[in-house]
Amino acid sequence: MTQSDHTSARSAFKIPTSDVMTQLPTQFFATLVQNVNREIASGHDVINLGQGNPDTPTPPHIVKTLQESAENPLYHKYSPFRGYSFLKEAVAKRYKEDYNVDLDPETEVAILFGGKTGLVQLPQVLLNPGDTVLVPDPGYPDYWSGVALAKANMSFMPLLESNAFLPDYEAVTAEDREKAKLMFLNYPNNPTSATAPLSFYEDTVEFAIQNQIVIASDFAYGAIGFDGHRPVSFLQAPGAKEVGIEFYTLSKTYNMAGWRVGFALGNAEIVSKINLLQDHIYVSLFGGIQAAATEALTGSQECVASLVSRYESRRNAFYDALSSIGWQASKPAGSFFSWLPVPAGYTSASFADLLLREAKVAVAPGIGFGSHGEGYVRAGLLSDENRLREAAQRIGKLNLFK
Repeated sequence: MTQSDHTSARSAFKIPTSDVMTQLPTQFFATLVQNVNREIASGHDVINLGQGNPDTPTPPHIVKTLQESAENPLYHKYSPFRGYSFLKEAVAKRYKEDYNVDLDPETEVAILFGGKTGLVQLPQVLLNPGDTVLVPDPGYPDYWSGVALAKANMSFMPLLESNAFLPDYEAVTAEDREKAKLMFLNYPNNPTSATAPLSFYEDTVEFAIQNQIVIASDFAYGAIGFDGHRPVSFLQAPGAKEVGIEFYTLSKTYNMAGWRVGFALGNAEIVSKINLLQDHIYVSLFGGIQAAATEALTGSQECVASLVSRYESRRNAFYDALSSIGWQASKPAGSFFSWLPVPAGYTSASFADLLLREAKVAVAPGIGFGSHGEGYVRAGLLSDENRLREAAQRIGKLNLFK
């Protein structure tokens, strides 16, 4: 074969792409990050309230445990496929102390590479192509990713302010009740910051039993509740473990977003399915990280109380500043997000673009979380109080709320 023939053959070689890759949703936040980075690269001081990345470091006692554990030769070997028992026992102990929920560490706890991994894996272990999933709208976009990978279909449940941003089960159609196999819930909620009472979860269990729908509770912000109220876990509702699981993560509770430690908790059959899938994909987390995560869960929880107090103080400072410029909104009851109404004459995207362009303040447009997110933007309480006040002042200079 001549050089010309080789060149021709290379140019004709095509890399195949699976259908499922073409069906994945657009990663909304990637575009947001690009826009912010472009402004920063142009020399502008951008106050970035658009992402959900904790802005303070992991507590020192957790970091120290990792440093010490990294020297342990035991952890230089493969971890047990399903993780060390001491970490599963630690999260079970934390749930008992915080929520009075009993979990069997070996059968009702799966260790995950972050909560997002479990959210994406769950549809793959429960669903067949064409099955239906009930998804909150607005909601965390990575629910959509897992559904797409399972080649399943989504039916959206509107989260309306008039219903405290809770889904209305009576509004779910008979067809969706019949077809749905799985439902995602998320409280404290991203993006709306709403919380859910125990009575809602009791209704959810009843709805699940009546319609044979598995419940997946995304409890990523479970530690972050304000005004003296601890958020309620889905697993506190009687019968919850019979119909579903809860995803918990150390990312927000302990500022461990980069450590990638999460859990699937509850129904033993579902936990077993997740573990089986992971047996084929991973060997579990580095043992030193598991040891540090155990220290986070079983050590002093003063760092968690301090973190929640910090976010509450930021919330109060930010909302006082927003009120001073005429931007009125209800204070969040949990999470580290604010869900703010867009002024008349703007879409969520055009308003977010205006704030970035003119005020150099980045927020996430509500439309990125679903069609019912239109009319709102999400802002994170992930800058210190002075920067949050400054963000409000910059926005105020645009005279949008007079």
